[in-house]
Amino acid sequence: MNSRGNIEKIMNILKAKYPSNEKTTLNRMRTKPDAFKILISCLLSLRARDENTEKVSRQLFEVANTPEQIVKIPLKKLEKLIYSSGHYKKKSQVLKHVSNELINRFHSKVPDKKEELLSIKGIGPKTANIVLAFAYNQQVIPVDVHVHVIANRLGWVKANTPEKTEKELEKVLPKEYWADVNAILVQFGRETCVTLSPKCSICPINKYCKRIGVNRSR
Repeated sequence: MNSRGNIEKIMNILKAKYPSNEKTTLNRMRTKPDAFKILISCLLSLRARDENTEKVSRQLFEVANTPEQIVKIPLKKLEKLIYSSGHYKKKSQVLKHVSNELINRFHSKVPDKKEELLSIKGIGPKTANIVLAFAYNQQVIPVDVHVHVIANRLGWVKANTPEKTEKELEKVLPKEYWADVNAILVQFGRETCVTLSPKCSICPINKYCKRIGVNRSR
């Protein structure tokens, strides 16, 4: 397991390489947090490229930016609005269901408690933590596939699911990095530390990496 010192060195190197103005669409939404927009954008971001998430979110919010407005959009129109995010049929159903749940159970407000968010079908642990961190400034660690793979690859944790990685990261990652670790590792994972065949030859933290599970690299 990496020492705290190595974790801090790694995070500082990556933080310098991926400054805040280049963060993901969801991270940029933190400057003027709207919990509903952050939740919907996160649901749209699943299995989608970040540039598509930004475009689709903007298109959707021009038409509907409240649970009531989402519910009122005809399904076919909603599918067309979010088409380029991929998996648009399933996502349309999820957006409708989540919006209905918010209206009927939470007075149209996005909950600020993890257990309440997770009680809504379609909202998983990563999405819940994104909302809590980005909309409500709570100290949680959103773990997607990039964070999960990289944290294990570096040897920070040894966990076989994102949920377990989250719990293990809470024990070893200094809290000062919790707010930024998702954005930093997502960008790092997309550009260099890709899941299959990472670009180790150009990696800025190569000397600190244990390369756990890496069978092929570039």
